[in-house]
Amino acid sequence: MHYYEVAPNKIIRTDSESFTYSSELLLSVGEIVKIEIGKRQLVGIVISKTTKPSYQTKPIISTILKKPLPYQLISLALWISEYYTTPLAIVLQTILPKGIEKKRRTQSNQLDIVKRDRTNIVFNKQQLLVINNIKNSMPGTFLLQGVTGSGKTQVYIEIAKQSIKDKKSVIVLVPEIALTSQLVSEFSQHFTNLLVTHSKMTESARHLVWSEAINSSEPLIIIGPRSALFTPLKDIGAIIIDEAHEPSFKQDQSPRYSALRVATMLGRSHKAKVIFGSATPNITDRYLAEQSNRPILKLDNIARKDSIPPLIELIDMRKRNNFSKHRFLSDQLLKQIEETLIDKKQILIFHNRRGSTYSTVCKECGWTAECPSCHLPMSLHADKHSLLCHICGYSTAVPTYCPKCNSTDILHKGIGTKLIESELNKLFPNANIARFDADNSDNMSINAQYKNLYDGTIDIAIGTQIVAKGLDLPNLRTVGVIQADSGISLPDFSASERAFQLLAQVVGRVGRNHHKTQVIVQSYQPDHTSIINGLNQNYESFYKQTITERKFNVFPPFTYLLKLTCVYKTEVAAIKNSKKVANDLRNKINKNVVLLGPTPAFYERQHDTFRWQLILKSPKREYLINAIKLVPKNHWQSELDPTSLI
Repeated sequence: MHYYEVAPNKIIRTDSESFTYSSELLLSVGEIVKIEIGKRQLVGIVISKTTKPSYQTKPIISTILKKPLPYQLISLALWISEYYTTPLAIVLQTILPKGIEKKRRTQSNQLDIVKRDRTNIVFNKQQLLVINNIKNSMPGTFLLQGVTGSGKTQVYIEIAKQSIKDKKSVIVLVPEIALTSQLVSEFSQHFTNLLVTHSKMTESARHLVWSEAINSSEPLIIIGPRSALFTPLKDIGAIIIDEAHEPSFKQDQSPRYSALRVATMLGRSHKAKVIFGSATPNITDRYLAEQSNRPILKLDNIARKDSIPPLIELIDMRKRNNFSKHRFLSDQLLKQIEETLIDKKQILIFHNRRGSTYSTVCKECGWTAECPSCHLPMSLHADKHSLLCHICGYSTAVPTYCPKCNSTDILHKGIGTKLIESELNKLFPNANIARFDADNSDNMSINAQYKNLYDGTIDIAIGTQIVAKGLDLPNLRTVGVIQADSGISLPDFSASERAFQLLAQVVGRVGRNHHKTQVIVQSYQPDHTSIINGLNQNYESFYKQTITERKFNVFPPFTYLLKLTCVYKTEVAAIKNSKKVANDLRNKINKNVVLLGPTPAFYERQHDTFRWQLILKSPKREYLINAIKLVPKNHWQSELDPTSLI
C-alpha cells in the first residue's frame, strides 16, 4: 500500500491544505485523482508521497488522467499559495481547467488567421544584438525595452524558433484577449504547432487545448493572456510577456498573482529564458532590473528604415477657441478626421476611461486638487461637497476658485466612449465607426473584428486602453487622443505612470512605415511631465523623474504595499469594523509598518455593499504577510503588491 498527500480543489478546512490517502497503485506527484471527503467526491492533486500515518486513511477512488501534471506546475502552485497567502485549493482551481472529469468530443483546433505580409524579415543591428544576447545568455529574466515599432515581435519569433529547435515549448502572454489574433497572425507564418487559450473560449474548447498540451510529445507555442502560464507543458524553453507593463497581468481576484512574478518562478523551474517586452516598462520592473543587474536590452530604433515619424500636435483644452465646432472634439482633430476619410484611410480615437471619473481641474491653468500629504489627486464627493484623499483620508471643501490662478472656472467633468461614438456618428454619418471597450459584446470585440480593423473596413475605431496596446494597422493614418491628462487625476501613486504609458503606446500606433501620419492630442495639462514625455516617447526622462518622486513619497519600488478592503451591507458596519481592525493592527504589527486609513474605497459602493480600505506600507514583505494573518477572514479582502490603490 502507498500513501500520498492529496490537495483537493475545494477548501475543506482553513488549517489543512492536503489530506493523506492510500492507494494500491504507485502514483506520481502531479497525478490528478478523485477522492472522497465526507460524503463528497472531489478532484485532488497528489502533491507528495508520504509514510503510513497512525490513523485510518481513505483510499484514492481513481485517477482522472493518465498523465500527471508537470512537477514544475505543482511547485508553482505551492509557491503561489505561500507567496500570495492564498488557500492552495483556490490556486488549484486556477491551474486546472473547469470540468476536468467530463468527457469531451474532439474538436477542430483550426485558428482564424488574418494573413500579414511578414515573410521576408531582415533584422537590423540592434535586433541581431538583442537576439544573440538572449541566445548566448544563461537562463533568467530579460527586460526588452523597445520603442513601439522597433520589431520586438520579430525578436520573440526568433527566440521561439531557437526554443522549438531545442525541443522546448514556448509560452507567449498578451495583456488582452483582444491581441491574440494579431500575435497568432505573426507567429503562424513561422510555426504550425500553435495553441491558443483564453477565457472567451468555451469550457470544452479550453479543456481540449489543455488536454492537447499535456499529451503532446512535440514542443508547442502557447499564446494567451496570463492564465496561459498554467498550460501543462513538459519542458519550457522561453516565456515571452508582450506589453509587460500592462496592469491586466495582475489578477484582480484570488489568487491575486502577478503574471510577471509567476513567469519568473516558472522559468526558474524549467531553466527557461523569460522576456519582459515593453516600450514603457513598469517603473518598478525597470528599477529592480537595474538593482539586480538583470539584462536590460534596448531597441531604440523603428525596425523599418523607410518609416516616417508622425506629425504630433498638442491641443490646449483650456483655450476654447480650439473648440469652435464641438465642445470636446477640437477643430484641428475634426479637420484631420475629415481629410483622412477623404483619403479612405483609418482613424483611431483614444480615450482613457479610467480618467472619466469626476475630478477637480482648473479650466484656466490646469491645476488639479491634490492631497498635501500624499501628493495624489483628490476625488470629488458631490453629495458632501468635499474633496477626499482615498489614501490617507484627508478631506477639504471643494474650492470656489483656483488657488493657483484665482480663476473661478473649475471643472468636475468626464467624457465616455459611448458619447464620443454618438457625436462622431452625427458628424460623420457615412463613416464605418466601431467602438472597442469593456462594454463590447463578444462579436464586436477587437479579436472578433480584427480582420475589419486590419484591412481598413472600419474607418474610425474608438476605444479605451484596449486600442492602445500593441495594434499594428497598415491603413491607420490618424490618431486622436480626447483628453490625455484624464488618468493623471486619479488618486493613485501609479496614475501619472499609467497616463504616460498609454499616451506613449497610442502615439506608437502610427509612424511605423513610409506613410505620413498625424497624432492630435488634447489636454488640459499640456505641460505635465506625463504628457510631454508620453508624446515624445521619452521613457528615460520620465523614469528618472518618477523614480525620484517615488523615493521621496515612499511608494514602490521603495516599499511593499498591502491593500485591505472590508465589504459590508451598511456604511455604519464598514466604518465600525474598519476602525476596529485598524486599531488592532496598530497595536500588533511591526513598528516599521505604516498604516494609512481607514478611508472609503475609491469605488465605495459596489453591488449594494459599502467598501472601506486600509493601506499598509512596509520595508519588508514578510511584515505584511504577518499582518494579513491578523485580519478577519469574513468581510475582508487582502491584496499584496497592488499595482493600483483604487
